Amino acid sequence: MFYGEYAHSLDKKGRIILPSKLRDALKETFVEKCIMTKGLDGCLLLYPLDEWRLLEQKVKALSMTKRDARAFSRQLLSGACECVLDRQGRIFIPQNLRQFADIKRDVIVIGVSNKMEIWSKDRWSTYSKETEDSYEDIAEKLVDTGI
Repeated sequence: MFYGEYAHSLDKKGRIILPSKLRDALKETFVEKCIMTKGLDGCLLLYPLDEWRLLEQKVKALSMTKRDARAFSRQLLSGACECVLDRQGRIFIPQNLRQFADIKRDVIVIGVSNKMEIWSKDRWSTYSKETEDSYEDIAEKLVDTGI
């Protein structure tokens, strides 16, 4: 499982170092490959391969006769690429995904249970501030879900 918030920077080759705690969580499950793709709210998603396969099965089960299902599937899968950590714990972020997430240099990597999210520092700051101000209201709306 992935938890926490970590600040890092993109190097000149378009790579970031994954935080050691997140790398350790990958190693615990013997994961060597991850899948990176477009996320929601302007971030990138990074899934361990086994978690990606579970998500992929759910996407395959969507009815492709529904416009929203086709659009979601296209966006999620068209941006997907395989990532392998190098010996220094770095992953490459392709140019098209950097553009999508508005990543120029400073990034925030957060652990979100079964996946990681990669944000531009500016987008994360804005998003975090907006949701932080309404955190209690959001929690109240979700109380019926058993949280």
